Amino acid sequence: MSSEGGKEDCLGWAARDPSGFLSPYKFTRRAVGSEDVSIKITHCGVCYADVAWTRNVQGHSKYPLVPGHEIVGIVKQVGSSVQRFKVGDHVGVGTYVNSCRECEYCNDRLEVQCEKAVLTFDGIDADGTVTKGGYSSHIVVHERYCFRIPENYPMDLAAPLLCAGITVYTPMIRHKMNQPGKSLGVIGLGGLGHMAVKFGKAFGLKVTVLSTSISKKEEALSLLGADHFVISSDVEQMKVKRGKTRIIHIEIHGGQILL
Repeated sequence: MSSEGGKEDCLGWAARDPSGFLSPYKFTRRAVGSEDVSIKITHCGVCYADVAWTRNVQGHSKYPLVPGHEIVGIVKQVGSSVQRFKVGDHVGVGTYVNSCRECEYCNDRLEVQCEKAVLTFDGIDADGTVTKGGYSSHIVVHERYCFRIPENYPMDLAAPLLCAGITVYTPMIRHKMNQPGKSLGVIGLGGLGHMAVKFGKAFGLKVTVLSTSISKKEEALSLLGADHFVISSDVEQMKVKRGKTRIIHIEIHGGQILL
């Protein structure tokens, strides 16, 4: 099925001010263009960025603001030029819904550096309206920013991969931390930290979790399968592990650094 329709009403949850309080909000999605995909949203993850933007932590939030950029859903309409997707496909959408698609950064798949990259929410869309995110009933996205999800993969589990997952996965691949036998240290077992452990074990790495909280030990070792757990405030434990990790992943307030 392929068609370009008009604008369509959408129901979302929006913050109206820096309190960050979300309440029902009706708005209109832009029309589906020839290269666009319209997606019925089934799930959306919760990222710290959603909290930060609804509370105007960055100082430039445009209200009413509908957050959400870990989006999973089912294709319900495609533009006439769309080749990669069809109605009924399971897809995901992350931080961006469009870019210029022509600059050197876009050509190198580094759209994050594109001056015309369009954020999934609180950005300026192709029609000049402010983008609204995944805390809503459906979304319209350029097909380049849709990612196919296997039909047999649970959609609720796929949603966090669109931000937390890729944030960890990309630097691990870039630094060749997908080779069995290498050692990975993970400091902080939060939203991204636990992803780092799971990817590390899937890649066959030797994973050590470093945390200030002993309460994370059972989760790290038994649930996530880490090889070692170290209390980072214990000087002796840290001495034993000194120099034994090739890459260190540090989680900071929902973000991460690889050293």
